[in-house]
Amino acid sequence: MNILIVNWQDIRNPLSGGAEVHLHEIFSRIARIGHRVTLCCSSYPGAPHEEIIDGIRILRSGARPLFNFVFPFTYIARLRGADFDVVVEDLNKVPFFTPLYVRRPLAGIAHHLFGKSVFRETGLIPAAYVYLLERCALALYRGRIPFMVVSRSTEEEFLSAGFPPGRLAVIHNCVDHARYSTGDGVKSPDPLAVYFGRLKRYKSVDNFLAALPSVIARFPALKAVVAGEGDDMDRLVGIARRLGIGEAVRFTGYVTEEEKVDLLRRAWFTVTTSLKEGWGLTVIESNACGTPSIAADVPGLRDAVREGETGLLYPHGDVRALGERMIRLLEDGALRTRLGEGAVLWAGTFNWDDAAEKTVTFLSRVAITS
Repeated sequence: MNILIVNWQDIRNPLSGGAEVHLHEIFSRIARIGHRVTLCCSSYPGAPHEEIIDGIRILRSGARPLFNFVFPFTYIARLRGADFDVVVEDLNKVPFFTPLYVRRPLAGIAHHLFGKSVFRETGLIPAAYVYLLERCALALYRGRIPFMVVSRSTEEEFLSAGFPPGRLAVIHNCVDHARYSTGDGVKSPDPLAVYFGRLKRYKSVDNFLAALPSVIARFPALKAVVAGEGDDMDRLVGIARRLGIGEAVRFTGYVTEEEKVDLLRRAWFTVTTSLKEGWGLTVIESNACGTPSIAADVPGLRDAVREGETGLLYPHGDVRALGERMIRLLEDGALRTRLGEGAVLWAGTFNWDDAAEKTVTFLSRVAITS
């Protein structure tokens, strides 16, 4: 097949996240087995307009804030005449409205719908912009574009939006087991709790910080690491300072993949506090490193965490309950061990090669039947 993908960023973009990891892991494998894969995405300072990364041809055009306006013109001017068998839109916040100008078979990828949660992330006007565009896209795509979704929770969101069940396929996010593993199995000598992910308001990292004072009062040796970048960093650093936990919390900013794996291996547990997710990629990555997770009981995360088997869930926003879950794992070494062992087994069921094979089957069917 000859496949074109449109997504906001590629894997080398400094703003790339879980959606880009998902896309790259799957489609680099699809390219490796002989299919042609082209990714059209926004540019960033210093990036070449065109390059090949792990078999994927990357075409960059336009700055990120305007890429949804740039792409239709790029497609019409440069790509419409190409012999693509299928065009894939990675739906992430602001849609590209591909059915309006693409005349090739279309498919979509979705991690989750933002819905009203976007109003927690930004101001009223930009949030309303994203919310309304997403609503308009769902109305346009419904019945026109079959979607691959990363969890049962996201599938339920699409079904609630009126998408026919036969037009949806659940293909989970997975983990690179060559990179994420238990290593020597040695944990930090002092209690270590880790948050890893982008620092955005909807990720609710402030809940993690708010839960820490009561936990540190019981376990003064506890250290917490907030790893990742994002526009909520300054606010979170200020919260930690006001709570008097600045010395116990380390904000790392950007970390390399090697540093990330080391953190996940040494952590006693990870904490994921998001308002919602499509899945819970960092949860499964930490599980592959032998580390259980405490996560908010919300769409996506409740798919990734098996309560009492690989980690613990708590009601989103309930800081007291989050603190209680943390104390429980700090007090009970046998429970941590049992959850860590279950986490490794659970993570082992998610393999990118399998996801790539399922994606090829899905896209082949779209190319033939559309």
